[in-house]
Amino acid sequence: MRIATTIFLTDETITPVRLARALEQRGFAGLYLPEHTHIPAERATPYPAGGELPREYSRTLDPFVALGQAAAVTERLALGTGITLVAQHDPIGLAKQTATLDHLSGGRLTLGVGFGWNKEEAADHGVEWSTRRELTRDRMALMRALWAAEPTAHKGEFGSVRASHAYPKPVRGTPRVLVGGAAGPNLFAHITEYADGWLPIGGRGLAESAPALRAAWEQAGRDPGSLQIVPYAVRPSAGKLDHYAELGIEEVVLQLPPAGESEVLRTLDEFARYL
Repeated sequence: MRIATTIFLTDETITPVRLARALEQRGFAGLYLPEHTHIPAERATPYPAGGELPREYSRTLDPFVALGQAAAVTERLALGTGITLVAQHDPIGLAKQTATLDHLSGGRLTLGVGFGWNKEEAADHGVEWSTRRELTRDRMALMRALWAAEPTAHKGEFGSVRASHAYPKPVRGTPRVLVGGAAGPNLFAHITEYADGWLPIGGRGLAESAPALRAAWEQAGRDPGSLQIVPYAVRPSAGKLDHYAELGIEEVVLQLPPAGESEVLRTLDEFARYL
């Protein structure tokens, strides 16, 4: 099982360069970074975990810039977003960012795709909340058109791009795409249509939901052996990782504290027992 990590990197935490070097030196498989462009001060949307929204949410570094630094000082460390709020991006620009990072890192990028939870943040980007999932789906199709080997047009419900020359290309044609979100038919339909797998936060309930996703995957005509389920932001224990292994899971992403260098490195040394 590959053991990767995620962290809210901010202007107050360990730096991307120091963390990436420490992860690769210790043999961790990857680094995934979350995204929030901003957090409106007057919020009606409650924090999903309950209570006050933690400080780090409003201080996150741009994940693509931070991962670019991480790529520059490592050779093997996988790089991922956990997640990118695709609906809040211009898809032509995001396709270029994604392809560039994947190209420069030698194909190490995973694009984690999410739909968001903060209505006020999304609204400032002009996102209509009720259609954000279909908007994300359309923008993923547009991005795939730009990543295609030959100039390919896309005309969708929410946007279009004419057949274009767009370089660089992702190393393997498209980066690995994992979709985050709660289990259910709607989410599974998105995963089976345009993704390589699922990024379930916390990894609870996988004994029931993983077989349901695998059934939907096969019904969609996808290769049964290609589905990837990657539990995300996991608080680890030996029993939990054994349980994931029994479910056929080959990668897990452990949650690091949004802290300074000394605390983060201590946590990495504690997590090293699972490598």
